Amino acid sequence: MKFDWWLFGLCSSRAFTWIVAMTYSAALPVLQKEWGISSTAAGSISGGFQIGLAVSLVYLSQLADRIGPKRVFLWSNFSSALISLIFAFFAREYYSTLCLYTLIGLSLGGTYTTGMMMIANRYPSSNRGKAVGFFIASTSLGYVLSMAISGIAMPLGGYRLSFLLTCLGPLVGIILLWVTISSTPDSISPPPKDKKFSAAVLQNKPGMLLIGAYVCHSWELFGMWTWTPAFLAACLVVTGSETGQAAGISAYIVGSFHFMGLLASLLMGTLSDRLGRIFVIFIIGSISTICSFTMGWLIGSSVVIITAVGMIYAFSAIGDSPVLSTALTENIEESYIGAAFALRSFAGFGAGAISPFVFGIVLDLTNPMSIRTDSYANWGWAYSMLGLVGFGTVAAAYSLFKITVRQSHTRQP
Repeated sequence: MKFDWWLFGLCSSRAFTWIVAMTYSAALPVLQKEWGISSTAAGSISGGFQIGLAVSLVYLSQLADRIGPKRVFLWSNFSSALISLIFAFFAREYYSTLCLYTLIGLSLGGTYTTGMMMIANRYPSSNRGKAVGFFIASTSLGYVLSMAISGIAMPLGGYRLSFLLTCLGPLVGIILLWVTISSTPDSISPPPKDKKFSAAVLQNKPGMLLIGAYVCHSWELFGMWTWTPAFLAACLVVTGSETGQAAGISAYIVGSFHFMGLLASLLMGTLSDRLGRIFVIFIIGSISTICSFTMGWLIGSSVVIITAVGMIYAFSAIGDSPVLSTALTENIEESYIGAAFALRSFAGFGAGAISPFVFGIVLDLTNPMSIRTDSYANWGWAYSMLGLVGFGTVAAAYSLFKITVRQSHTRQP
């Protein structure tokens, strides 16, 4: 089989660009202590990043339908490289970090759905799940690299060195991207005048169920990603580790979690090509929901047990992401794929913005008043809040299955 250099270059660029998406989460245990911020304030920074993503995704995904995904993709990657460098040198307290990390989210908004639109234009449905899976997996690879770099940098130079090294990733990413797609033709599919967005998307029941499933998936996933480094650091502190050392070790452990996410994206996207999108969404969503209701109650348990459950959690929480994305491209007309992704991204990343904030509120409410992460003994209710909403993905998959069964009966003579 001929090696696909185009997909390799696209995914390599994305891996480097999205290193910056975990820059803040990896340093969160240290930042809370050094800056003296509450969990609610800490969650708001991650929330600002997700709001930035949501806002830019709405506009840029629709724009890609009109001017082409390639152009939006390139400019968004370039702006993320520039803003990330500014963040590395000027994010030094709560307000500057909130503003600059939100701007990074705004810049990254055009590097997500546009990439999947390019893949949908290039690959047929028979192997599109695999291609989208590789694309989503490259994001997880970026997270792995971010956690590995942060794990080395924080014990040596604190969060400043960690910020600097991880924020160089988008610069490498834009160089790789330009080499890969500069000669790739763009594809523009403006919506037809005789069909409106409401008919093509809002009245498309399978499409709306897939969008709803993605919203629930995002709530669970982004809440878990934001707070798991701090949770693991708290678990390590309970066993006697110093806070700074615990933050470094937790970054390595979370790096292994993101590696599991990488495998999940590769395997589940490919598996859905063979077993069907709905089946994979239902199974993997059920597993992640169970993990959400379990993870937080494990504090005080063996680090080995927590790591094992965390790996299953990480695998299942992101495993349905490429499947949900691929299924949406197959259930929406080509001219409205960008608009559908815009709606999905606004709702999904909006939920992802609120989730870490609500997690922090629940964490503050269910623990003694304190701004020190290592004092939190009760994480179970906060994680359970993720599972409560995450179950919606399973419910949506079941509804999609019933629609499929009804349609198959209708087609029978």
